[in-house]
Amino acid sequence: MANLVTEARREGNPFLFVLATIAAIGGFLFGYDTGVISGALLFIKGDLHASSFEQEAIVGALLVGAVVGAIVSGWLANKIGRRPTKIISGCIYAIAALVCAFSQSTGELIAARFVLGYSVGTASFVSPMYIAELAPKRMRGGLVSFNQLMIVTGILAAYIVDFAFKGVSNNWRWMLGLGAIPGVMLAVGMFMMPESPRWLVDHGREDEARESLRRSHGEEGIDEEIDEIKQVSGNRRSIVDLFGGAVRPMMVVGLGLAIFQQLVGINTVIYYAPTILSFAGKSTSGAIGQTVFIGLTNLIATIVAVLLLDKFGRRVFLLVGTVGLTVALVLLGLFFHSTSIQNNYSWLALGALILYIASFAIGLGPVFWLMISEIFPLDVREPAMAACTVANWGFNFLVSFTFLSLASGIGKPATFWMYAVIGVIAFAFFAVKVPETRGKSLEQIEHELTEERASRSSGETRTA
Repeated sequence: MANLVTEARREGNPFLFVLATIAAIGGFLFGYDTGVISGALLFIKGDLHASSFEQEAIVGALLVGAVVGAIVSGWLANKIGRRPTKIISGCIYAIAALVCAFSQSTGELIAARFVLGYSVGTASFVSPMYIAELAPKRMRGGLVSFNQLMIVTGILAAYIVDFAFKGVSNNWRWMLGLGAIPGVMLAVGMFMMPESPRWLVDHGREDEARESLRRSHGEEGIDEEIDEIKQVSGNRRSIVDLFGGAVRPMMVVGLGLAIFQQLVGINTVIYYAPTILSFAGKSTSGAIGQTVFIGLTNLIATIVAVLLLDKFGRRVFLLVGTVGLTVALVLLGLFFHSTSIQNNYSWLALGALILYIASFAIGLGPVFWLMISEIFPLDVREPAMAACTVANWGFNFLVSFTFLSLASGIGKPATFWMYAVIGVIAFAFFAVKVPETRGKSLEQIEHELTEERASRSSGETRTA
């Protein structure tokens, strides 16, 4: 954050930091709701007598809504603009959070969380895109990564809220209802923000686009920026073009990152961390308290990644992080497999969860969102990012909705070892398919991926 403030001052435009902060509240909403349900669920299941299936539905409803939100937000952001879409998202989030807090049955809560998910899915797509389109080129990487930092800040804030309200009457209602505050902050804050200059140019409002750029960039380079936007806006491709020609190798990489990010089980940790710790014998209060350490680890590791990704590259963090989380999953499986380990090394469950979240936070967490904003050319970025976001939320739902059933059906050790096997497969995919994008232009990345695909096709032809 300090680096962003310094850069904004160097640009002579502190408004950049204000813009990024307000826009990234969308990321905070994403993180808060992802984290808050983990503690609230321990009390909801008793208060509303929720079965394991209903608990999974309470978590999963948000994810289904997020898939819908990610699909609709691409069209909505293009139709009415990025700014109004974010205002609507904030309003929906605030209202849905309050409805969640006042729900009297699991059915009502599931329905409210579906609507809440629509807002979360919209925020996960529009927030990084809006920041990228308003940030100066030399600051774009840091400002987009700031959105990821706000996501993990939201998760940590949710864990702290869960801990603070665990002993209060109607605790889970307070936990869910407080989400209305950042929702209102996003909606009100976006009223003061400019529209994306790219959207304005696309809709023939060039004078307003220039004013938007003056607020975010200052006076320098506005004509050049407008010319670049015009070139891109005149050469857009649709979602139909994503799986043909030169774009296909990039979609393989983007979808692979999106899917593996979820299949390694990250949201079993985010959504069910207190539940996992309660499996390990912790009291409800102790489990929620220890979850705060997991959230703090997530935040610190993400800050480290944001500071070092541009120095050491994306691949090294992606590969090292994947190895770390796979080891952690093996350890969790061993912990639940052996009663002796549980009795003599009770700290291992928390230690493995911390290793897991730290490894994810330096690797797949930030690298997925950063790379899908880098590997796609500008003329196809919107539909490509939308497709990857939908895939990410869809597999988020698949993993989160099945965790408790898997743990009950095949057992906790087998469940974590299954995620570990997927981690090994993910590592192999990343090592072979994912390019290093640090310091390269979009055209260089596109050329390298296209050449790799052509070379492999040529080799297969010769073999045949």
